[in-house]
Amino acid sequence: MFGSGFPDNLSSFIVFFRQFLDLGFAVFSFYYISVLIRERRAQRMIRGLFFLFIIFYVSDRIFQLKLFSFFLERLILICSLSLALVFQSDFRRFLEQIGRWQFDFSSSNSSLPKEDSAIDEMVEAVKDLSQNRVGALIIVETFNTLEERIFVNPGVRLNAIVSKELLQTIFQTKSLLHDGAVFVRGNEVVSAGVILPLSDRSASRQLGTRHRAAMGITERVDNCICIVVSEETGSISLAEKGTLNRPLTSTKLKELLEEKLSQPSEGEVVTGVSRLSKKLSFGGRKFLANLFKFGKNKKLLEQQKKRN
Repeated sequence: MFGSGFPDNLSSFIVFFRQFLDLGFAVFSFYYISVLIRERRAQRMIRGLFFLFIIFYVSDRIFQLKLFSFFLERLILICSLSLALVFQSDFRRFLEQIGRWQFDFSSSNSSLPKEDSAIDEMVEAVKDLSQNRVGALIIVETFNTLEERIFVNPGVRLNAIVSKELLQTIFQTKSLLHDGAVFVRGNEVVSAGVILPLSDRSASRQLGTRHRAAMGITERVDNCICIVVSEETGSISLAEKGTLNRPLTSTKLKELLEEKLSQPSEGEVVTGVSRLSKKLSFGGRKFLANLFKFGKNKKLLEQQKKRN
């Protein structure tokens, strides 16, 4: 009734459906993880890892490039471990949601603070500290991973969500951590009581140790900015690349933070896993488009040969 070719067509359809389902589950897994981890830096890393996975799948299943696939498999493993170490708290939340069988995307999104809210919390805390003339020093990572070994002392690990109350509590004079800096990465206060290297350049007498520390760390690395609140005058400053922008109002500080953290600047140097992820995210689509176009043309040539 269906013809002699029906079993072959059915088996081909089953093989195609299994491959499509396999790839679909992988894409869904990457999408769910990217929804859970909402930091822009993590989004780029996950996107780069996803393109590595696609290239591995194509090279291994379609072109059967064994040596290249072996290399990509190890590279994906290394990148996955690096991602898990950097965002271990987010992956712990991911596993907890799986354990509770909670796959509601809206609830997972609403429970995570956005980067914009972290900026608002920092600005509000700095505003109150400035009005009360409480000294503060906040180092904010921009887009590349800031190696903590550049610090003189890495301080006390906190791994807490950025909030106005937390920052104000840390910088109170009775706190044991108020003399050091607070290290902020995305939406998270990574550590407090961090000791930064001081700048060797001569500075104005109005600038204290906090200002020299902000200038010192931003002189050595480009992928961070520092917010400084003067204990004597209450003035607000923002340090970048060894230069102090001062005095600032809280409104101007918010504008600058949104500008610096919204998108990477032109010519920015990206290192480590972030560099690979960023290049893959921009070049991956073009590479895959050409790859699938080549495969499609190859199939058309084979069909024409059969007809001839």
